[in-house]
Amino acid sequence: MEKFQRYYLSFLLLIVYTNTIAQVNCNAVEGEDCKKACELYNWASDRQGSRESQEGYKGIELCPDFSGAYMEKAVPYLNGSFVTWKIFIDKAVALDPKRNLGSREWGKFLFLRDYSGSIRDLEELKKYYPEGPGRSQNGGYNLDIVKATSYSALGQKEKAAGFIEGLLAARGYVKGLFDHYRLGVTYFELERYDKALENFEKQSKEYDFAENIYFKSKVSKIRNKDYLDLKKLALQTYDEGMAMRDAYSPSF
Repeated sequence: MEKFQRYYLSFLLLIVYTNTIAQVNCNAVEGEDCKKACELYNWASDRQGSRESQEGYKGIELCPDFSGAYMEKAVPYLNGSFVTWKIFIDKAVALDPKRNLGSREWGKFLFLRDYSGSIRDLEELKKYYPEGPGRSQNGGYNLDIVKATSYSALGQKEKAAGFIEGLLAARGYVKGLFDHYRLGVTYFELERYDKALENFEKQSKEYDFAENIYFKSKVSKIRNKDYLDLKKLALQTYDEGMAMRDAYSPSF
């Protein structure tokens, strides 16, 4: 349970952009007004999501070419005004694509369900972060798994499964907490139940949670085996909080 809570907290921090990513070295920014805009941005990013954080708006007036001010202004519009969000986040990306593409991609993926757009941004972002599978400026936010999930959401299940298999076999790949579960679900949807169960079992050994147990029960039901105990355990595990919950938007 403690392991899940730690992961869940880090996942939420990634969604609202971590301080590690958000903070800018203002000493490297030229011009007094732009330095002030940078300082406002750093101050606002520590309070992101609050009314206070919108002090960062003033940064645009001080320095119209400082991308962080546009990114900070964009964030609240993810609550539902996506057209306005895109205006500001596109401006931030145009000014500094390396720093802001990840933020735009995540908004497209999680809130807009724009999976094709998410993949395009990921491909562009990889130009700036060529270190290898699963690496990005988001301190562990796995670009490759997001891409695989996007392929799956677009109906390209075989491509998604092959992509994740390649990641898991890649040298130096840092496995995510839910990778085997995601792969198992993809195989389940392809009706390749042996491969699905194989990955659900691997997931159970590393970290088990409600959704994984639930899908194991579905495989058992298809095979005409007793599945009710597993289904009951899945519900119990869910009630205990060990599930893939997201405070912002339901995951795919």
